[in-house]
Amino acid sequence: MEFGILFTSHPHKDREPYPHQAVHARVTDEIVTADRLGFDYAWLAEHHFSTEYGIMPDVWVYAAHLAALTKRIRLGMAVVTLPLANPVRVVENANFVDILSGGRVALGLGSGYRKYEFDGFGLEFEARRDMQDEALAMLQDLFRTGKTNRRGKYFTAIVDGDYELLPQPLQRPYPPLFLAGGTDRSIGAAGKFGFGLMLSTLTPFETLAKQTAHYRANLAEASAEARANPAFGQIDIARWVYVAESDAQAKKDSEEGLLKHLRHFSGGHQSGYLGQVSQGKDSISDALEYDALARSTIIHGSPQTVIARIEELKAKTGLTSLMLHYPPWYGSDRAKASLELFAGEVIPRLRPPAKAAE
Repeated sequence: MEFGILFTSHPHKDREPYPHQAVHARVTDEIVTADRLGFDYAWLAEHHFSTEYGIMPDVWVYAAHLAALTKRIRLGMAVVTLPLANPVRVVENANFVDILSGGRVALGLGSGYRKYEFDGFGLEFEARRDMQDEALAMLQDLFRTGKTNRRGKYFTAIVDGDYELLPQPLQRPYPPLFLAGGTDRSIGAAGKFGFGLMLSTLTPFETLAKQTAHYRANLAEASAEARANPAFGQIDIARWVYVAESDAQAKKDSEEGLLKHLRHFSGGHQSGYLGQVSQGKDSISDALEYDALARSTIIHGSPQTVIARIEELKAKTGLTSLMLHYPPWYGSDRAKASLELFAGEVIPRLRPPAKAAE
């Protein structure tokens, strides 16, 4: 099993006052810490226009910056909102940053779930999944052959004949490609097209088991070309994770900040998304209460409790990678202390010593 951390660049409004520029120094420091501790991935989330969530307009600029500051951690995009992007530029940037980082890029893609972001770019929110389908076909052409010739309703690109997409990546045949899924349609598409699957922090364990089964059933339909994706068959599940010396201390440290963060997801701008990914007993949609979420969704507690919860999740889903997530409200010192405990006490118990942090 591999371990990454999801960074949304969400400002702590009390400590990083408006216009929240200090958030980027804090997140960068946490990523450098994760690199030192031996985490496998730093996942960067694209978000626009809101002081209530992440401030990260361009994951590629940030990843190129991080490539110079880190040594071994892989730089993942989680996700590039594909309908807001030009798919040709996505492939160019992925390949270029793969070179700059020494072959450390992983690319997660998604259709988006915040309508105000689409409004800001003058795009139709309800068309986002059709836009993504068009862009994915073009993107797969370009990664596989360096060429494409497609004219669609939303995207058109002709890179053909004497011309090809450059640069080419260090990783062969191309960097690992993942697709975020929250519905049967998107999860099935991830399997059929050979993408690794990314699943939400909000989804209870029991629902995750059904989603991963649906993904694996669709993997059987993937073509030989699709199976060449380095991320083929991989399942990366995001979870709120917090480690302390005891379960009681973890609750004391994190309860207020976690529930404050989750209340944001009950707002109108993402309520549709919330309904898709968080159904089930003791879920955020059922009851916004710490102990209920500790039973169904989050992975908080002592190292022993966290290990047991991850082993339970693996038994139910067969995940290959865990993406740790935490809100800004704990404070950077507590967040880094949790990462230290996770790296020192949890990772060595969940994978062979040769893969554990040095």
